Parts: sequence; C-alpha cells; structure tokens
Amino acid sequence: MTVETLQPYIAIGATLLIVTGAAIAFLLVAHLIGPKRHGPVKDTAYESGMPVITDARRRFNVKFYIVAMLFILFDVEIIFMWPWARIFYQAATTGATIPLQDGTMVGKEFLLAGMGMFFALLLFGLVYEVGKGALKWD
Repeated sequence: MTVETLQPYIAIGATLLIVTGAAIAFLLVAHLIGPKRHGPVKDTAYESGMPVITDARRRFNVKFYIVAMLFILFDVEIIFMWPWARIFYQAATTGATIPLQDGTMVGKEFLLAGMGMFFALLLFGLVYEVGKGALKWD
C-alpha cells in the first residue's frame, strides 16, 4: 500500500486521535482543578431539580410501551413512503418506466397500486389497534 491510498485513512485516524486526546485532557483538567465539595445535601440524588419521592424502579403502565411501539412502527412505515414518492413523481411527470429485478418495466400505475396496497395494510393495522383499544388511556 502506498501513502496516496492511505491518505484518507490517515486523516480520519489523526482526527480521531486529536478528538480522543482532547476529551481525555478536558476530563482530567476538570477533575484536577474542579471543586471537591461534598455533603449530605450535595450528594443526594435528584431528577431535574426535584427531590426523589418514590422508588425509581416503579412500574409503568403497559399502555405507555404499546403506544411507544405503535408510534415507532407507524413512523418507520411512513419513512418507507419517501423513496416511493420520489420514484412515483419521476414516473408520473416524465412518463418514465422503472425496471424491476426480473427485467420487466413498470409505470406509474403499478407504483400507485403497490402503494395503495401498502397504505391499505397500514390503515387496516391502525383500525385493528384502535378496535383493540391499544390507544385508550384508561
């Protein structure tokens, strides 16, 4: 290997070394010259400036986790629509066809039908979850 082929890696390695060294130096300086006052009030645990009232390991309602998972699920599925929208826009405005893996060419009608089925499946899942009461906070 020559120096020319390693040039990008040398720059990345040097940057990582400088950043790591600076982080270690900042932590050491803060530890060495920082205040070292301790006491019963200073050493108590707090959360956002509020004193601890109950145990931190208390149980949350499972509905919280279900809603969080549903949000992530539908959010990721919406992200899948962005590449489709770009390809569909190109096919609809220019009349271009998109090649599939087997070599067949498809147009905007095929893309619209595919997204229609995907969206129908999303809608069915949402209606099912609402019907099961997953979004109710009793």
